[in-house]
Amino acid sequence: MATPLQPSSLEGLEEACGRADGDWTCSTPPGGGVELLRAWFGGCPFTKHRHDSYAIGITDLGIQIFDYRGATRTSLPGQVVVLHPDETHDGRAGSEAGFGYRIVYLAPSRVADAARSLCGAAVALPYMREPVSSNPVLAKAIADAFLSFPTALEPLAVDELIEGLARGLLLADSSVRNRRRRAACDILAVERVRQFLEAAKTRVVSSVELEEVSGHCRFSLTRQFRRRYGTSPYRYLLMRRLDLVRSEIAAGKALAPIALDAGFADQAHMTRMFRAAYGLSPSQFRALARPRPK
Repeated sequence: MATPLQPSSLEGLEEACGRADGDWTCSTPPGGGVELLRAWFGGCPFTKHRHDSYAIGITDLGIQIFDYRGATRTSLPGQVVVLHPDETHDGRAGSEAGFGYRIVYLAPSRVADAARSLCGAAVALPYMREPVSSNPVLAKAIADAFLSFPTALEPLAVDELIEGLARGLLLADSSVRNRRRRAACDILAVERVRQFLEAAKTRVVSSVELEEVSGHCRFSLTRQFRRRYGTSPYRYLLMRRLDLVRSEIAAGKALAPIALDAGFADQAHMTRMFRAAYGLSPSQFRALARPRPK
């Protein structure tokens, strides 16, 4: 089954759906071969067109209908839609209620880079025969990418998203699925990266920095780091930054400076990531952490 949507991921969409101004979209600037977009539409929002990228999304609310590869397709809430580069499609609501979705536009060259790392050799771009599915790997990758939305993804988060989407696409393509390798883990290299991330918890870290520290390409490093520590380099760094946030909250510091100290774009960005990690806002955490009166 698809990764369940967290309540916080739907609050903004549900609120916007009730607005009087109707259809809307919100997107991040393209960067690193990816662009994130969130949208709500009623009726027939777009006619036949095509992209030069993969378009991989989750239907959040309502029923999404589209014509693709000579057939009419239906996507329900929680289902994943994969549209391949240069393939014609349209889109419309399946009911008067309209529909909302989150989608990632992903450059094929980035999929090719990640697939090469995962498979150990250059392979054909993965091909999804069924455009609508409940692919859990793709669903999780998309859901994680939108945790900070509409703040643009940090470099390590872009790598994590591309690696996750490529892995989900490969697993769904039987022609290349069996070519995925389980290469040895370079323990010393990933430990160097972990120590580097521990020391860099006050800032955003670039993919190039970790490649230089580890001696591995970013997608190979992401895979090995996850095998060794159970999470991605981006997620590991994020949690260390949130550790810093908690310690500064406990010290009584104001939230806006804390956000900057921990390398977040602003207080709102920090709040979204804190809530996604702990289920509480920083303000709620501060209130709960106050000493009880004797």
